[in-house]
Amino acid sequence: MEYITLKRLLSLSENYKVDTRKYSIKRLSDELKTARVVSKQELPQDVIRFNSLITVSTKDNSWETTFQLVLPTETNAVLRKVSVLAPMGAAVIGYAKGDEIEWEFPAGIKTLVIKEVEQKETTI
Repeated sequence: MEYITLKRLLSLSENYKVDTRKYSIKRLSDELKTARVVSKQELPQDVIRFNSLITVSTKDNSWETTFQLVLPTETNAVLRKVSVLAPMGAAVIGYAKGDEIEWEFPAGIKTLVIKEVEQKETTI
């Protein structure tokens, strides 16, 4: 179900004008083409999905943050809810605790390490 929701969101976002978001959406769309779709029951608990609470850091541990990955309509900076279509959200979805991700952000290419993943209830 999350795969279908994500495909729909990407379809609606194809004409996004902001370059960094446009790049993230394109890259996420490309990753979905090779994604292995599994049932919710088969998905390991440490794999990032909608509503996951994630802690990431730079590889050198100079920066760390925790946020929840949400649908674009639930984005809230104060509550640290990051849209799956934002550069950070697009970078982490589908990855798991311990994974390293190289992604282009507004400030340039960064290597992130997934430190923790906690699952929150989801209605998707």
